[in-house]
Amino acid sequence: MSATFWNVVTRCTTRALASGDLQPLETNETTIHAQGLPFTVRWAANLADKPRASNTAKPSLPGGPRDPDFNPFLNPDPELTVGPLGEHHTAILNKFPVCLHHLVLARSEFAEQQTPLEYSDFEVLAMLLSNHGGVGFYNGGSAAGASQRHKHVQWIPHASDNASLRPLLAGLPADLPAGDAARHPAFSFAHAFFRLAVHPGTAVSMQARSMLDAFETARHVLDLHPDDNGLLPAFNLITENGWMLVVARTQEHFHGASLNALSFGGVVYVGDDAQRLALEQHGPLAALQAVSRPLNV
Repeated sequence: MSATFWNVVTRCTTRALASGDLQPLETNETTIHAQGLPFTVRWAANLADKPRASNTAKPSLPGGPRDPDFNPFLNPDPELTVGPLGEHHTAILNKFPVCLHHLVLARSEFAEQQTPLEYSDFEVLAMLLSNHGGVGFYNGGSAAGASQRHKHVQWIPHASDNASLRPLLAGLPADLPAGDAARHPAFSFAHAFFRLAVHPGTAVSMQARSMLDAFETARHVLDLHPDDNGLLPAFNLITENGWMLVVARTQEHFHGASLNALSFGGVVYVGDDAQRLALEQHGPLAALQAVSRPLNV
């Protein structure tokens, strides 16, 4: 990936912000600690001040509204389109980003979001991770927080207030061999952590292959097998800095709050005060457990 690609990303971001095509959500936030892990809870900055009128729409949360009859990735908005990445994907600015330069890497031809991830899906993530670091993630189906059916992986740059696997790594075996699965002691639900066979200078193709191999192992460990239509059960995936986490999901919401892959990386978005209070009352780990498949099921 050349510097030219990133220059296009930044120019496109500047242009879309100026035109209003990019709609970042202004948020307030609080931090909750659970078993030594920090979780950031974010909600719309003006939510508490908005009158509760029946004709007042809530601000869109990251990901945007879910409309099964609209596909924003098949013919993406030109103002948000960065351009081709790899042979099978188009890089698009997320219209409702969690941060600046939040990219959707959508398949150029339609495929269902719950079909198994392929080498090319990991290849485009590896291109960004190897050149720019950051976090790659995937919401496998609506029950895992996906807002669109069109198959897409996502990427966000590293920042101190973005979702990250880093706070979780201290709870994992330091000598975990590449490709082996591990559980985190704080997670009481079906999940698998992997150390990837990735080192500084590892070729993109090798990084993508390592991610695909870990994903295939996770599918076996977590019993994520396609149904008669070729669709996987709902799951989340998040990868960063040579690590990958895969979680088996059962439902999208916890007390009305939509939880996606970034929630397992320590950042949870809520839509109103009731959702925020429920998260504070029950705790973020209980929320993650409630939307994930139980262990040994």
